[in-house]
Amino acid sequence: MGIAITKLVAFLLTGSASMLAEFVHSVADCSDQILLLIGRNRANRAETVEHPFGFGRERFFYGFLVSVVLFSVGGAYSVYDGIHKIIHPGTLTDPYVAFGVLFISAILESFSLRTAIKESNRQRKGTGWGSFIHRAKGPDLIVVLLEDSAALIGLAFAFAGIGLSVLTHDEAWDGGGSVAIGLLLACVAVVVARETKSLLIGEAASPAAERTIVRALEDGPEVERVIHMRTVHLSPDSLLVAAKVAVRAGDSATTVVRGIDAAESRVRAAVPIADVIYLEPDLYQEAKADETDPAIRVVQRALEHTAERGEQPAPSQPGSPRPAGPSEPTGPDPSALAARWGS
Repeated sequence: MGIAITKLVAFLLTGSASMLAEFVHSVADCSDQILLLIGRNRANRAETVEHPFGFGRERFFYGFLVSVVLFSVGGAYSVYDGIHKIIHPGTLTDPYVAFGVLFISAILESFSLRTAIKESNRQRKGTGWGSFIHRAKGPDLIVVLLEDSAALIGLAFAFAGIGLSVLTHDEAWDGGGSVAIGLLLACVAVVVARETKSLLIGEAASPAAERTIVRALEDGPEVERVIHMRTVHLSPDSLLVAAKVAVRAGDSATTVVRGIDAAESRVRAAVPIADVIYLEPDLYQEAKADETDPAIRVVQRALEHTAERGEQPAPSQPGSPRPAGPSEPTGPDPSALAARWGS
C-alpha cells in the first residue's frame, strides 16, 4: 500500500495520467490481495450439512472476483483516463519526480516478483510458464505471478509514456501510457477470469496426479484394474477421487471391503491431497467399455504413459515404503501474499 500512496503523491505533483494509472493499478493489487486472503479464511470453514464437501471453492470464487476488480477498477478506468488525456492533454509538471517514483517502484516490484517466481519454481518442476499457469490449481499463485509481472511491465509503460511526453513536449504520450497500462490489466484480468472460471466449474487432477492414483489403485492384489475414474478439485489442496475398480468374481464381501480400504490407503499415501475417495467394486466386462467416456480415457492415458516409460507397479508388500506422489500446484505460501502488501 505504501507504493500506491507514493504513486498518488507523484500524480498530484506531476499531473501524469500514467502515474494515476499506476496508482489505480496498485490499489487494485492491494484489493486483490485482500480478496484472496478473505477467500483463504472462508475456505477453512468446517463442512456443514448443506455443504458436505466444505467451502474450499471459496478460494476459486474470490480469485474470480480478482479478475473483476482488475478489469473494472484497473483496466477500464486507466483506459478511460488515458483516452481523456489524449483528447484533452494537460500540463505535465516535475516529470523527474515521476521518474524517481517509478524507479523505486520497479526495484520493490522486482523483489516481489522474485518471491513469486521462487514459489512457482518449487511447483512447476520444469514445465513451461504457460502450461504451469493453465494447470495451477491455486488462484493465489496465478494472481500473484501475473500481477507482479504486469506491475513491472506497467511501470515500463508509464516510464515510456512520461519520457516521450518530456522529449516531444506532447502530453498525449502520457495518456498513451495510461491506455497501455489499462489494456495490460484487462489482459491479465481475462487470463485470471478464464483460469478461475475453469476451477470454479471443476477441474480434474493433473495428468501426473491421475497417473499416480491409477498406479496406486492397481498396485495391490485386491484390484485387478481400474475401470474408470473421475477426479475434481474441491479446493487447491483437496481432491475428490471417484473410481470403479474391478475385483475378482470369487472374492467374498469381506475380502472386497478390505481390498477397497487398502486401495484407498495407497492412494492417500501416494497423493496426500486426495481427501475424499469413493471406490465402487465391479466385475470388468470389456465389451461394455465405452472408450469415448472421458472417465475411461483418463485411465487409458495413465496406463499408456506408464507403458511408454516402462514403469511397472511394484508388488504390494506389507510394510513396504510407498513412492511419494506428485504434488499439485496449489498456491503460494502465505508469506508470498504478505510480500505483496508493499504494493
